[in-house]
Amino acid sequence: MGSTGQGQAMPGVLLGQVGLSPVGLLARMANRHGLIAGATGTGKTATMLTLAEGFSRLGVPVLLADVKGDVAGLSQAGGQNPRVTERVAKLGLKDWRAEASPVVFWDVLGQAGHPLRTTVSEIGPMLFARLLGLNEVQAGVLTVAFTLADDEGLLLVDLKDLRAVLAHVADHAKAIGTRYGGVSGASVGAIQRALLELERQGGEKFLGEPAFDPLELLTPGPGGRGPIHVLAADKLLAAPRVYACFLLWLLAELFERLPEVGDADKPGLVLFFDEAHLLFDEAPKALVDSVERVTRLIRSKGVGVYFVTQSPLDLPEMVLGQLGNRVQHALRAFTPKDQQAVRAAADTFRPNPRIDTARAITELAVGEALVSTLGADGSPGVVERALIAPPRCRLGAISPEERRQTMQAGPFAGRYDTPVDRESAFELLANRVDRGAAPAPSPWGRPEAPPPDDAGAKSAADIWGRRPAPSAPPRESAPPRSSAPASPRPTRPPPDYRPAPDYGAERAPPRGTSRREGLAEAMMKSAGRAIASEVGRRVIRGVLGSILK
Repeated sequence: MGSTGQGQAMPGVLLGQVGLSPVGLLARMANRHGLIAGATGTGKTATMLTLAEGFSRLGVPVLLADVKGDVAGLSQAGGQNPRVTERVAKLGLKDWRAEASPVVFWDVLGQAGHPLRTTVSEIGPMLFARLLGLNEVQAGVLTVAFTLADDEGLLLVDLKDLRAVLAHVADHAKAIGTRYGGVSGASVGAIQRALLELERQGGEKFLGEPAFDPLELLTPGPGGRGPIHVLAADKLLAAPRVYACFLLWLLAELFERLPEVGDADKPGLVLFFDEAHLLFDEAPKALVDSVERVTRLIRSKGVGVYFVTQSPLDLPEMVLGQLGNRVQHALRAFTPKDQQAVRAAADTFRPNPRIDTARAITELAVGEALVSTLGADGSPGVVERALIAPPRCRLGAISPEERRQTMQAGPFAGRYDTPVDRESAFELLANRVDRGAAPAPSPWGRPEAPPPDDAGAKSAADIWGRRPAPSAPPRESAPPRSSAPASPRPTRPPPDYRPAPDYGAERAPPRGTSRREGLAEAMMKSAGRAIASEVGRRVIRGVLGSILK
């Protein structure tokens, strides 16, 4: 049932029970978004893990932001936790068993997971201008820099490329102004300062190659399970511009490239944003506006967005109005502001004559919540007081060794781990200044990424059904830049799109080849996107930015 008392079938994702009656989330209504709220220590994280595991068992991929570092336990089977054992017995969950989920760790900063990168060209001038808070004149100068790079075949891959092109624009402002319009040194300087702040927060680690393809989030997991992609965000939240840059790019890419599916039997992807109040408190206005727009529009793409926060008042009203599935844990009413939050939370539910909602919110025990989910006809169910089912994974953090084993045994081992700095705008402009001389070394050059250890990964390998990948290969030399532009990247995947890699099989290289092909393949995909034709790039950027207008 989507919610108790409506006579519907068993939910797609079990949340818990009201008495002896199950309560949960209908799979076909999961893309109507949701909210998990409650004070610290009331069980929000456990509820989020239960939902993530449920979606995974349905075959739905999940992307989950790990803000506190306490959801990595999804990769490990739960132990003998007395509280979990007691709750399972109390609910009578006969089919419950401790188990791990197929987990992939990612980290924009490249420390606690596989690196997530994209190129400057992929983001485009419109998203950059909104992210950096540029005014209209400065945004116009940034557009000139991107257009000049397109016209002169200067690849914009990382921050040093963009900074080099901006410096080139400033040095030749008069000549460039006659062709593209006036360019002032003051505007270029303002953009450079904004980029410096982005770089200081770690932006050079996010902008580069090999670039990640967001559609790989949809790759099926082993045994039909949906993979749970855990994004390490504990340190990322201290770099709000980088976090905003990543989220702006990811949401725009998913919105642009996913096909319209309407109301499918289950969502194609579910996103969880833990501690969402931190996201909206610290994020640039461009990100808040983007999340509001995408939350309204991305449902038709089969994507569900779930916010986990302390109070409904933490979210913008525009976002809150889109969240049809609600789980409210306890709130404490010690101050007038707390009492206002309790009343606001109670008013978001469809009333139940048997429950004083405002009073119940202050009386809920740990692991207990008020639940209202959408029924089969899309109407919200009446609020019910439920005991939440415990997650099957380990509760809490994991050791660095367990994290390393999970990464090595997963399908992306060695695929994105080694950064590559090939010839692009920075090197080409340096060669123009000093013909015949070797390009000047980049002051923003990336340090060599340490290769992962080659130790075994018994537990994680069992989950993925394959042996751990060997250590990442040493950095390869940059491939030669093709003189012919590649075809622009399609903006719509075919309906049966299933991106590589294969989770369930050992990726043995053909005779006479090596495992470096994983990196080479990622490089070619990245190059194909970066060297797209001038018209193709401009069309893609226009679509990427259209939802932010």
